[in-house]
Amino acid sequence: MKAIFLCEKTDKIFHVYAEETICKLQALTEIEKKIYTKADVLREPSMFSDVEFIFSTWGMPEFSEEQIKSCFPSLKCVFYGAGTVQKFARPFLASNVNIFSAWAANAVPVAEMTVAEIILANKGYFLTSRLFRKEGNRAAKSAFYKCHGNYGETVGIIGAGMIGRLVIEMLKSYRLNVLVFDPFLPDEKAAELGVEKCDLPTLFERSFVVSNHLANNAQTVGMLNYDLFSKMRGNAVFVNTGRGAQVVEDDLVRILSERSDLTALLDVTYPEPPVENHPFYTLENCILTPHIAGSAGDEVARMGEYMLHEFESYLAGEPTKYHVTVKMLETMA
Repeated sequence: MKAIFLCEKTDKIFHVYAEETICKLQALTEIEKKIYTKADVLREPSMFSDVEFIFSTWGMPEFSEEQIKSCFPSLKCVFYGAGTVQKFARPFLASNVNIFSAWAANAVPVAEMTVAEIILANKGYFLTSRLFRKEGNRAAKSAFYKCHGNYGETVGIIGAGMIGRLVIEMLKSYRLNVLVFDPFLPDEKAAELGVEKCDLPTLFERSFVVSNHLANNAQTVGMLNYDLFSKMRGNAVFVNTGRGAQVVEDDLVRILSERSDLTALLDVTYPEPPVENHPFYTLENCILTPHIAGSAGDEVARMGEYMLHEFESYLAGEPTKYHVTVKMLETMA
């Protein structure tokens, strides 16, 4: 069985696929510790005619169906050691190539960061630290007493996909009421998760913290607008560790300008980073981070391990956990 590492970002592969993982892959298949790019494949496609398995991560190149059939006629699976596969998956799936993604591994640090921000937001951390620096202790304390803390507070989760559900699970150790907007979440699953389903206006009206985890697709672009942001409670916080395109950013700028009590914690924007001189850079109640919620540092090796385990299950004919289908792409981030 022949396998290759294929990636445009050649500095990423051997960070995601740690030495121990590579050794295990080499015991299972003929994979060299060499990284190929799309240019390599198109330059000499005959070299890849017997490739059955591709291992990749951030920087997986896009191929058309025609290119896949001509360059990879023997290809069975792509193992993607990262999160979303939206950019490249469809032509492979249309060519009957299995796609496996480490979205569950990448979901862990995203959920951890989101939960940390929710807990701090409920304590009034972001608002009071801002006021303490600008207006002093008295103003900060006054704002703090208007925050209810983490006992019985209401949190709104927009999108109950892999990350949204993991956030919900992690929040179970706190005494919180969790509202969820997700048209695809069955009522029985909502009951199992211990959440209350509602529409978006209700979620924004009732939640002290609103966290976005919508799937990134054409249907969700611009869903979060001024009408919704204007319904937010006093001192409320909007968290976005999902994708920036779901937010009408001019509307978010408008509400943040009108209401200094609100706070936006934006790990993602559209585009990334925001364009030069964008108001997000200067609004005191907007905190930007450079898309750090996903796997970073040693966390990325978890994704390579997940793909190794999927590969082992596939070879053994056992059930896999992270197989991607065309239907799943409708709701995946």
